[in-house]
Amino acid sequence: MNNLEEVLYLNPLELSGPEQMAIDLYLLEKSFSDHKFNMAIRFYTWDGDWLSIGRNQKELPKTWIELLKNEQLKIVRRPSGGKAVLHSRGLTYALVWKHPPRNKKESYVKTTKWLKDGFKKAGVDLYLGSQPANISNNNCFSTSTLADLVDKDKNKHIGSAQYWKKGHLLQHGEILMEPSKTLWKKVFKTDPPEIKDAIKEKDKVINFLIESLDKISPNLKLSNYKLDKKDKEIINQLAINRFKRINHS
Repeated sequence: MNNLEEVLYLNPLELSGPEQMAIDLYLLEKSFSDHKFNMAIRFYTWDGDWLSIGRNQKELPKTWIELLKNEQLKIVRRPSGGKAVLHSRGLTYALVWKHPPRNKKESYVKTTKWLKDGFKKAGVDLYLGSQPANISNNNCFSTSTLADLVDKDKNKHIGSAQYWKKGHLLQHGEILMEPSKTLWKKVFKTDPPEIKDAIKEKDKVINFLIESLDKISPNLKLSNYKLDKKDKEIINQLAINRFKRINHS
């Protein structure tokens, strides 16, 4: 029993894009300074419809700027890579891992096993994507690489992206549930993937994924972590200084 590795678990929060990104970055930075830190995991939702763009996405399409101007969409830049993700009534996960496999592909394989097992418990079989990354496409959900999970009909259910620092890993992923079809079409000029009804209940999905954590490592033990006043002060500063909401000016 002494070999169990603690996983900090934060209860789901619904917040703005900058606040959510700040919490994830705060947890990553905590992994550098806290010698007891092993892993942290959390699930969250977004306050309104947000588009998160990858850290290396430079120019934003004019249509996105128009949606910003018309207040139909809010945009924030993630610390992780990858393409744009529309967060609209879905569920986001963030995993911070102090000692991940050094090989990026292996790290995705381990986290993918966890996600696949959780979804199997929900009654949906998911498979690894096999397409090459498409650098010319802005939409994360338009292609399915090794970082992504699709159903048997090739509908992409989960898109993930990583941010590595000092050998520690922050992995983000979006679990599609019931995105606004109208907004999705305005943003990406296409229809969203078809999502199974079995994975539209957030609480059930979270519970199934928590039950499947042993697919990442068999010795993990969940420990509830509540942000204290000092944590919140640091997170607030990160949100202001590092993750300002992108505007149209």
